[in-house]
Amino acid sequence: MPLINLPDFADDLLAEFAARGTERVDTPIIQPAEPFLDMAGEDLRRRIFMTENETGASLCLRPEFTIPVCLRHIETATGTPKRYSYLGEIFRQRREGGNEFYQAGMEDLGDRDIASADARAIGDAIGILDRLVPGKALSVTLGDQAVFEAVVQALGLPSGWQKRLIHAFGNLTQLETLLARLASPQPVVGLNRHVVDFLARGDEQGLVDHIDKTMQATGYSTNASRSPLEIARRLREKLVLSTTYLDDAAFGVLEEFLSLSLPLADASSALADFADAAGLKLGAALERFDARVAALANAGVDAAQIDYGAAFGRPLDYYTGLTFEVTAQGSTEVLAGGGRFDQLLTLLGAKDHIPAVGFALWLDRIETARAA
Repeated sequence: MPLINLPDFADDLLAEFAARGTERVDTPIIQPAEPFLDMAGEDLRRRIFMTENETGASLCLRPEFTIPVCLRHIETATGTPKRYSYLGEIFRQRREGGNEFYQAGMEDLGDRDIASADARAIGDAIGILDRLVPGKALSVTLGDQAVFEAVVQALGLPSGWQKRLIHAFGNLTQLETLLARLASPQPVVGLNRHVVDFLARGDEQGLVDHIDKTMQATGYSTNASRSPLEIARRLREKLVLSTTYLDDAAFGVLEEFLSLSLPLADASSALADFADAAGLKLGAALERFDARVAALANAGVDAAQIDYGAAFGRPLDYYTGLTFEVTAQGSTEVLAGGGRFDQLLTLLGAKDHIPAVGFALWLDRIETARAA
């Protein structure tokens, strides 16, 4: 039995889902913990309620619906395109408002027309909120991780630094910390002289043999999660990253990009001007961005209520492109949030690549907005 009551607008919400041709699904409250720990992001990981079964396998109370819905889609071998909706309890550690609350949302799996599917997700979120919170003017903040990735790649940073920066996208504090390290590299400390010597000479096999002998001597090898070769390559990567320096010009380009914040109607031209001025080739990423803007206009979504933030992302590791959040104007409380997660189903075990986009609705916040 649920410990909290469904909001009084639940029937209206389910009618909205049905009108959009979705199939309502439910998933077990107890979920395997590994997918969330590996793919959901640090912010969610530290708020999960963990447990384990009689065999010692890690389990958790369902902290969100996207991963469970995708797992269910894979397990049932359902074809695509497919549109799902959900409404149920999720469990997260929160400072206030209780740890159990209802969440609803939609997941759009398998539509190959990326721009149209993105526009539909944003339009659906706005349309549903217009029904649930009538009379409230809404604001949408939109970001695009794919454009950020294109900028980072065009700057020619080592792949390790690219991964770090992309992983931090959506967490401004973490991103600023990494940029500070790029501006002022810190040397790797704590390595013994033998390891330093092997790294300096570029003697990978010598380093692997040294690590293997050390692991054997200490008895660590039987419990190690990484092989000597993996450890050696990780040490080499850390050395490369610690000596990477982003010159003032490149650092200025990255900071200029992250500072871009403007109405969506002006974003395409601003991004094109930025790329030209910086001498960066962002062709494919900008083409996809422009296609989404056009698709939003074709879908009848009012661009005047949408702002683009180059640094805007959401704190979930599985997002790959579009990210967006919807609030009531004058409020910072997020009523709906979502984005594109094209790699998630493959990571969860799908045999074929399945593009995907979706959003979640925060029903307790919507209830508060209705009361206001």
